Amino acid sequence: MIYVLMSVACSVLVSVLLKLARRLEVDVGQAIAWNYVVTSALTALVFHPDLAVLRSAQAPWLGFIGLGLLLPLIFLALAASVRTAGIVRTDAAQRLSLLISLLAAFLWFGETLSLLKAGGIALGLLALLCMVWRVESRGVEAGPRAWLWPLLVFAGFGAIDILFKRVAQAGTPFAASLQAMFALALLVSLALLLWRRWHDRTFFTLRDAIAGLLIGLANFGNIVFYVRGHQALPDHPSLVFASMNLGVVAVGALVGTLAFRERLSRLNALGLLLALAAIGLIAWGQA
Repeated sequence: MIYVLMSVACSVLVSVLLKLARRLEVDVGQAIAWNYVVTSALTALVFHPDLAVLRSAQAPWLGFIGLGLLLPLIFLALAASVRTAGIVRTDAAQRLSLLISLLAAFLWFGETLSLLKAGGIALGLLALLCMVWRVESRGVEAGPRAWLWPLLVFAGFGAIDILFKRVAQAGTPFAASLQAMFALALLVSLALLLWRRWHDRTFFTLRDAIAGLLIGLANFGNIVFYVRGHQALPDHPSLVFASMNLGVVAVGALVGTLAFRERLSRLNALGLLLALAAIGLIAWGQA
């Protein structure tokens, strides 16, 4: 379970770094681009992917392109959500995005809808409604439409999960898929930066590069430790799944409320509890 705990820590650390970005005058767009430089390099160094498989006719390039476009864009939405809605609600919305991929599994991938999973989906949707309900609080920059960012995080990460399933179905090895999508995400991030450089005269700074390095290490660590957790517990995938998602929601709630003084309304707190219950039901249904 140490791998799962480390994956949880890395996932929450990404949110914490994004939360601190504005306070430290970090350009999030540049940091995200540097993050993909780091993750692309580490994927090559750690996994040694065989890129020859990407030249085959069966390589799911539409899925790769979709992921390459979505990953940096949703990362920007994640940063905006952490800033305006807080770590607690953002991490909960991100983890509840599994509801979208779960529904897709029933509608498009032929999985059977069990009573437990149906109950988990219903609870999860109710939790999401409670969590995104706007509340004026300390520790966040709540605006009139701050609730839109957690919803965008929810929808975006759900779409990413579906694309991951499509890519996995094509049979492309995990390491090669990871390398392709990170490389494409880097190209999209660089294109956005070049547009900003031309339009807004944005300049590259060492501070943004260092921030991107830290975010990239945490982002890559989240992926690697999660994979290692499944490898260490091959007969208990639902345990790894539940521990990861419940852990991120719980630790994110603790960090958000204690370290950043994010205040939740009673309805938000109820949504947090419902999110934990929903993830638990879904994991139990997969056991």
